[in-house]
Amino acid sequence: MKKSEATRLNILQKAFELIYVKGYQTTSVDEIIATTQVTKGAFYYHFKTKDEMGLAIINELLINNFRSTFIEPLETSNHPLESIYDLMHGILMENDFLKVEYGCPASNFTQEMAPWHIDFTKALNSLSRQWEDAIIACIENGKKDGTVKNNVDAREIAVFVMSGYWGVRNLGKLENSKSVYLIYLKGLKSYFKSLE
Repeated sequence: MKKSEATRLNILQKAFELIYVKGYQTTSVDEIIATTQVTKGAFYYHFKTKDEMGLAIINELLINNFRSTFIEPLETSNHPLESIYDLMHGILMENDFLKVEYGCPASNFTQEMAPWHIDFTKALNSLSRQWEDAIIACIENGKKDGTVKNNVDAREIAVFVMSGYWGVRNLGKLENSKSVYLIYLKGLKSYFKSLE
């Protein structure tokens, strides 16, 4: 990796960490510069604006992490409902990076930026669609192999799982406790039992 590429990646990673903790709107370019220890000129060499950097965080960092965490585990599933449940349990209860007090990075970006910035909306919607499509494909495979009832609507399940996840992340952030995650997971397990 060239020095300029390494500098750019360092800016993105450090900015992402700051934004995850503080929020996008309240994180200033000056704070990002101080944290990354690059010059203002170096920052603006790589990104014309803070929003350009924010979009790069979504398109270059979040997409890859999102794909490996939320989508790939569902692509090779032989037991769809179990795999989706295990994914939710792992992300909520075992993932060391996603902190209860800070919520979900993609959800945070959505709440802060989607209403005000069309490019953020498009990028975040792309992430959401990829996850929805992965859940739908997983459920459809379960319907084919008989592990999921044939009459269920796969998109309905996907929207339910996703909205529950994003909602419980926000509740966890408010309560600063994973206990609400356990309630969600218990409800999810009961719901999935009804689909077998």
